[in-house]
Amino acid sequence: MKIGILGGGQLGRMLIQEALKYDDEFYTLDPAADAPCHNISHFTQGSFNDYDTVLEFGKDKDVVTIEIEHVNADALEELENQGVKVVPNSAIIKTIQQKILQKKFYDEHNIPSPEFEIMDGTEDEIKIALPFVQKLNTGGYDGKGVQVIRTNEDMKNLWTQDSVLEKLVDIDKELSVIVARNENGETQTFPVTEMVADPKLNLLDFNICPVFLSEDIENQIDSITEKFLNAVNSAGLFAIELFLDKEGKVWVNETAPRLHNSGHQSQEGNANSQFEQMYRVVKNLPLADTDAIIYSGMLNLVGAEGFSGKVIYEGMEEVLKLPETYVHLYGKTETKPGRKMGHINVLADSREELMEKLIQVKAMVRVIA
Repeated sequence: MKIGILGGGQLGRMLIQEALKYDDEFYTLDPAADAPCHNISHFTQGSFNDYDTVLEFGKDKDVVTIEIEHVNADALEELENQGVKVVPNSAIIKTIQQKILQKKFYDEHNIPSPEFEIMDGTEDEIKIALPFVQKLNTGGYDGKGVQVIRTNEDMKNLWTQDSVLEKLVDIDKELSVIVARNENGETQTFPVTEMVADPKLNLLDFNICPVFLSEDIENQIDSITEKFLNAVNSAGLFAIELFLDKEGKVWVNETAPRLHNSGHQSQEGNANSQFEQMYRVVKNLPLADTDAIIYSGMLNLVGAEGFSGKVIYEGMEEVLKLPETYVHLYGKTETKPGRKMGHINVLADSREELMEKLIQVKAMVRVIA
């Protein structure tokens, strides 16, 4: 099959790397000439936000998918009208890429998400109580387009663009669950992972699997995934980011209609990775076994503060000497502060050992220029 991917970043790169063991042709579209997929696929430099560019790119493909949600969904809808298969479909991409529609989707399908108010210029005043989180309707990612408004003084920083104002959750843990559904309606769910964020960069720092949760919390998550998969009406792989609050209640933070940073540890820690699963979803094949086979964790390799230019991975040789430690670099030649350049997966026999190893590896390696 001729498989087209909108976006040529690291998620597309790892999908293609996993799928090279099968017989397909991969085509990618990305605005950056040196995007991570440029040298492992049939690469087109161009904007995945431009209607005509996406239409031209997709018209001769058997299936088109995405590795970033900020794409031209109207062009994907037209490709569907022309008989090109789009996974996930354009309707769910349109819903998820707009935070306002995404929140309404949860509301409509009784999927628990924090209390919210829509700010789109039609309201007279803000009614939601402080503190709250403001999420821009479109374009946000990796902590961008999101801010916390805690005090009346902070209100002067409120963005004027269309956005969702969401009650601030008293978070105990940030969790993620990756679910998949093929065209035949078969579904599979990966074990829940715990996400530990870097408070300064607001980026995922560590990802840990499995997570031991009470039966009640497990049941809440099962209910959320079941409601989501019933409501979504599309083949696809989806990462559902969750908040567990201090009172034991689970809330959906947001959903990504694609491969996700919180599933990277599945490359070595699960019977099959999220990338294998995504390939099977795109091809409408039987879905893969997702069981966790050992304690696994991931840490992001992020550009260090104060360094921009040709990347150097300081300490990498020492990391490569460690057992059950797996390096995944993204083929990005230029680093800058906060830029995701790769990740490292670690395996262990217990959660305690896993955390020790992750902290050890994080201290050993620095992404500089």
